[in-house]
Amino acid sequence: MSLFSANNRVPLTAPGNVPESPSIQVDSNLRRWFSRNLGVWRSRRQYMFSDDQVLHLDMNLKMEAFAEPQAGETRYRFSWWPEAGQSNEFFARKPWYEAEGVMEATLWGHQLQRSRGYLNADPVRTRLRQVDEHETILESHYLQWDILEHIRLVDQDRYRYRAIYSWENGELAIVEHHHEIRLEDPLPPIPDE
Repeated sequence: MSLFSANNRVPLTAPGNVPESPSIQVDSNLRRWFSRNLGVWRSRRQYMFSDDQVLHLDMNLKMEAFAEPQAGETRYRFSWWPEAGQSNEFFARKPWYEAEGVMEATLWGHQLQRSRGYLNADPVRTRLRQVDEHETILESHYLQWDILEHIRLVDQDRYRYRAIYSWENGELAIVEHHHEIRLEDPLPPIPDE
């Protein structure tokens, strides 16, 4: 008999505690960390490319949570757009980046299922590792890309620092540094659609 047969499954609840419907409990530390990131942020970015190009870009980010998520999941919406008056030079030179967009994401335990990636429109699964109560590391793998992202909340969550390393076919291709300043506190939850 296989070690992974149905008879060897580990129950999701302790014996005697039978839930009304099966559910997966999301890690409350990660939910708390994500809730501290809700709101609107100004993102001042530096991109270093493998061809020695260094480009700067100012963006805005908005992170919202959906109201009344289904059991076992927490859902978010991420939106991004360029800072007012921002030159289009960055997007002209790097047309695979989108100047604005929306992504939805669902937190399942230590994974984040995103509706799309930043470098393509395909769904992406991201593994999460919490360093401490202020920092989380995100690891994504899609198409030819391997992406490692460190996000750290600083100074009572007024600032956020992101360092992102992107390997294309095993070669380090992009290094990003984002210094982010909170512009607005968390917004009311989005009604579920």
